[in-house]
Amino acid sequence: MLTKSTRVLLLTCSTRPGALGPAVTRWWLDTVAEQAAESGAELVPVALGDLDLPFLDEEEHPSSGIYGQEHTRRWSALVDSVDAIVAVVPEYNYGMPATLKNALDYLSAEWAWKPIGFVSYGNTSAGTRAVQHAKQVVSTLRLVPLGATVAIRIGEAVSAGRLRADASRDEAGLALLDELVRVANALRPLRERLRDTASAGPLAGSYARRMTPDDAEEVTVLQRCCWPEEAILNDTLDIPALHESLDEVRDWLADWHVTGVWLDGRLLGMVRARSAGGDWQIGRLAVVPDLRGRGLGRWLLRGAESAADADARRLLMFTGAKSTRNIELYEREGYRQVPSDGPPGTVCLTKATPYAAGRA
Repeated sequence: MLTKSTRVLLLTCSTRPGALGPAVTRWWLDTVAEQAAESGAELVPVALGDLDLPFLDEEEHPSSGIYGQEHTRRWSALVDSVDAIVAVVPEYNYGMPATLKNALDYLSAEWAWKPIGFVSYGNTSAGTRAVQHAKQVVSTLRLVPLGATVAIRIGEAVSAGRLRADASRDEAGLALLDELVRVANALRPLRERLRDTASAGPLAGSYARRMTPDDAEEVTVLQRCCWPEEAILNDTLDIPALHESLDEVRDWLADWHVTGVWLDGRLLGMVRARSAGGDWQIGRLAVVPDLRGRGLGRWLLRGAESAADADARRLLMFTGAKSTRNIELYEREGYRQVPSDGPPGTVCLTKATPYAAGRA
């Protein structure tokens, strides 16, 4: 027996003043209320216009899960808390409203493996072209579009701004809720397994795991891809990552705590860390060039920080003195440059560990 309710986000997508959307939403809520209570569905009506989402204004890619704006964090928390979505969507010029596309684009993982149903309305096509347009997008986000839909032709269904009574439409509305709940319950175990798996990676379909000496070949390829840029910026070839043999890579893979992120058999990024004289030393943070700017580096860095020994006093990193992009990232994450006797041409950056901060 299912003990969890199925939370359904009922999203009114039109923000146009005087739009029919609120009336359609109210009809569906009233029609399915009794069945929702019987099936354990909790309906959460939200109007997109009340969310105050501007056109996408996040610096990081949505797949990173790193959100700088408060409105994005609120939207993320709301979508993350539901098990299914019903979109009440009009058709504008053969497509869905820009407001819905924008709201979808803000997030990534929060949508994955949740069913979405559509209640559409329009004139000639009853909004069905908007639904087909939306399905291209939601499928890419790993939402699961239902077969059951409700399509309302405005000229036949509306009188004085209200929906006329229609038994067949009511039946379609109930069928939509029934399929939505069944699919949401079928997908729930998948979503929970993915969420509870500690090795889930930051990008859809990726995973993270601790690396071993058997990964030396992939690590060597990653280093050869990532460090030439550092060599150019710092005007030096004296960078171990560019010259290490497979045996040397195997040796340090055995000694360091190394985490890699993988997708479809490809190593996307890595970071290594170890205890060193009371410090937790972090290094070899690398992300493949074609995926930079999507939050992988931050995700790896924070993972390495969280693995610090309980007795470590500070986190410590070295990077090239002219590697301004690296330095800016680390400083945004709370690191500060300090004097050191590290390798020539490098700077040392440190910050307190959470354990040290708690003892201060």
